Amino acid sequence: MPANAILFDLDGTLTDPKPGITRCIQYALSELGHIAPEVDELNWCIGPPIKDSFSQLLKTSDETMLAQAISLYRSRFSTIGLFENTLYPQVLDTLQAIRCAGYQTFVATSKPYIYTTRIIEHFGLSPLFDGVYGSELDGVRSVKADLIHYILMTEKLLPENAVMVGDRKHDIIGAKHHHITTIGVTYGYGTEQELQTHGADFIAHSPDEIAKFLRHSS
Repeated sequence: MPANAILFDLDGTLTDPKPGITRCIQYALSELGHIAPEVDELNWCIGPPIKDSFSQLLKTSDETMLAQAISLYRSRFSTIGLFENTLYPQVLDTLQAIRCAGYQTFVATSKPYIYTTRIIEHFGLSPLFDGVYGSELDGVRSVKADLIHYILMTEKLLPENAVMVGDRKHDIIGAKHHHITTIGVTYGYGTEQELQTHGADFIAHSPDEIAKFLRHSS
């Protein structure tokens, strides 16, 4: 059956969130008394759940310390970091073309829903999505497979009719868990090797290539 529902990751796929995410991580680490890495050394933190990133940065699994780090991160992100973000070139045209072709479109991100909706609205993208899905602030649905399962159930979508578009291995792994076709994008923060290693069905080097691959997957 042809694909008719496209799930888009947010960070590194629709928008470039690097300044906001990295500066908020630096702020949290500094407030905790740690020397923060340079911005470019934090690229790997863009995509995974923020708790996982802080666990690696702080070399701890202590829930209290991680909760404190996340709280500090969010105190800056919710007011400043949220908007230190830019829309990738061609994304708007690509979404409009996909919508005109009759596809349903959804945002599927590990970022908390409360922030995701504000970002989508900020860029004027709300009319281009049938639904926006993210995690809860307590971490529920921050694992991509859990989030995708929730979207499939809520929207009554069949996995064979869906395609996941994302820039990191978490997007590919989460989609493959449900036997969903995947398009990995290399203009974000995952490498082509990372995406291929985890089984991306197609690799898009720019947003306008996504629509081309959707025709192949249909």
